[in-house]
Amino acid sequence: MKVLVTGVAGFIGSQVSEKLLDLGHRVCGVDCFTDYYPRELKDGNLRTSLEHEAFEFLEQDIVTSDLDRLLDQVDVVIHLAAQAGVRKSWGSNFQVYTHNNVMSTQALLEKGMETGLKRLVYASSSSVYGDSKELPSHESNACWPVSPYGVTKLAGEHLAGLYHRNFGLDTVSLRYFTVYGPRQRPDMAFHRFIRAMIEGAEIRLFGDGEQSRDFTFVSDVVDATVAAALAPEAKGRVFNIGGGARVSVNRVIELLEGIIGKKAKVNRLPVAKGDVRNTSADTSSAREILGYTPAFDLQKGLELEYAWVSEMLPILQKVVG
Repeated sequence: MKVLVTGVAGFIGSQVSEKLLDLGHRVCGVDCFTDYYPRELKDGNLRTSLEHEAFEFLEQDIVTSDLDRLLDQVDVVIHLAAQAGVRKSWGSNFQVYTHNNVMSTQALLEKGMETGLKRLVYASSSSVYGDSKELPSHESNACWPVSPYGVTKLAGEHLAGLYHRNFGLDTVSLRYFTVYGPRQRPDMAFHRFIRAMIEGAEIRLFGDGEQSRDFTFVSDVVDATVAAALAPEAKGRVFNIGGGARVSVNRVIELLEGIIGKKAKVNRLPVAKGDVRNTSADTSSAREILGYTPAFDLQKGLELEYAWVSEMLPILQKVVG
């Protein structure tokens, strides 16, 4: 089949593209290269896909693009394009989030309905749950986001559901829980922690470190995303995609100290607005419908991210600073 992957130059999107190509599908990738982090890293993410004859790349903003051209002969859309980041979603930045997270999603759903799209897989986030006291979170739990970013991701989910219920468009939404691994964005916690420890610099840690997350390795997220594109029973559903265990940030730093062989220098800062205290995913629905079982535990995943950051360090120092 032909798959459109939006946000294809990103951390997750580039690896979803490679997986689809390995499985023999044709991929059209689109990315508008927002300035959230350096383009050089995104160009590097794309390198493997660009070498494949079944891959086509378009540099476009979904909202302003020719969607008839973009969706030409496309069977499935995997919609990963989004403005990321909880802490930067406040204030005047919010219009960037509504443009890239809400308007782009609505545009794809509307045109997909017109073109007879077979399925749209929407990448949502555990941020939609907010500070839920019901852990692990089930897809039926109430969603009360505590950041503007979370609000936009939930809005995209609602739009996907509306187009499914009102027009019969086949949509699937995936709530990713704190994804980490090779190609992780430079602003994300594990990337920052590992680089700081390698360089002997200070880790800026928001909160007391006892906040916990259900950390999910990127390869597991990729497998779940591709499964969601293909599983007939997934139609109209929402799924949690988590790593299988809730771990505190302090424990993550302890694990990294063992892997890297250095003691972390931690500067503890006040809790950031919009950060939730704990997340944990009930993945029983994904296991039943998508056949999803996380293959990577946190120790192994951190070792792989450490190896990647170490290899990329000269480039990171040059383009990120």
